[in-house]
Amino acid sequence: MDNELAYWLTLAHLPSLRIKKKNEIIVRLFEEGKTIIDFFHLASAEWHNKYGLNERETKLVKESLDELSSYAFLVEDLLNQGYKILPITSPDYSPQIKKNMGKDYAPPVIYAKGNLKIMKEHSIAIVGSRKANDVSLEFTDNIAKKASKEYKVVVSGFAKGVDKQALDSALHYRGQSIIVLPQGITTFKSGYKKYYKQIIDGDVMVLSIFHPNAPWSVQLAMGRNPVIYGLAEEIYVAESSETGGTWSGVMDGLRKGRKIFVRNPEISEKNANKLLISKGAVPVDMDGNVLVYKEKEVQENLFAEPDAEMRKNTAQKEIISLLKRGIYDSKQIKQILKMDINAGQITALLKNNDEIKVIAGKPLKFTHKTYYAAHRQNTLF
Repeated sequence: MDNELAYWLTLAHLPSLRIKKKNEIIVRLFEEGKTIIDFFHLASAEWHNKYGLNERETKLVKESLDELSSYAFLVEDLLNQGYKILPITSPDYSPQIKKNMGKDYAPPVIYAKGNLKIMKEHSIAIVGSRKANDVSLEFTDNIAKKASKEYKVVVSGFAKGVDKQALDSALHYRGQSIIVLPQGITTFKSGYKKYYKQIIDGDVMVLSIFHPNAPWSVQLAMGRNPVIYGLAEEIYVAESSETGGTWSGVMDGLRKGRKIFVRNPEISEKNANKLLISKGAVPVDMDGNVLVYKEKEVQENLFAEPDAEMRKNTAQKEIISLLKRGIYDSKQIKQILKMDINAGQITALLKNNDEIKVIAGKPLKFTHKTYYAAHRQNTLF
């Protein structure tokens, strides 16, 4: 099998040959009861006549045979270090990737380290901006917590912002996570040290589709994004702009008919969440609950009833009265006052209020400026 893996790597990393073409070759071999080794030892004419390779592609395959010995050494080294090499025909290969990415895009080989069984569990991905706001990070934490309680694996791209929050929250709530690397599987040295215990315990699996020794790059980061979506049964969007990886990933998912849940944004936010909702994404509240969303009824303020302004003023008065007596985060305020608005809406109300002191941290905390002035020497600050 180790010898065969060298051939798999040769095909997987064959330059200038589209994934669709590579997978068509694999499917044809499977149908004919042949191996990947058989393919590479065919005559050039058979590559052309039986597998539809043109002259340029035939030349590429022939030249790739020179790389076989290098890949054989690489396979041996990877296996000795505890990495797993999973061809698309392997029973351990992710069924979600096959289902969601299909023959046109599913990578012929994936590399992994950790508990492979994680790929067979129910899973979600929480995606969003690297510079996500506090409300988005709170949403991410809520969704990861819920997923962990429901024994769903959280898929993370390990970027700053939403990705990292999703991973950290999943592990905090004793859940499981898949880290999808924007680099080769062997180049994640600091990550293996940081998550060593979780990998050993079977709670984290690290995955890459790129050459094992490839360094991080923007191009690989963009190429990694479809795999994050491909690994997940459910996709939640904390925050998106009108460009970038999150936007393109969601739009691609919507074109493929996938159901994607997007956090309904606050009025003061400047992002593309509402635009994604208008294009077919499903709006959800801060806890991931689906919202009834009428196409012509865009929420222009925090309260949708006719007495909106009155209810808003009443809520502010109740919150300010509470904050004159102490320091609380939005969830605590909602719980203490038994309010029928979510924590994100409370955060939006308070962040721009001149009477309120915002205390940085995760989560944000709030107090009245008079309380803050009287207790500014307190160690809580």
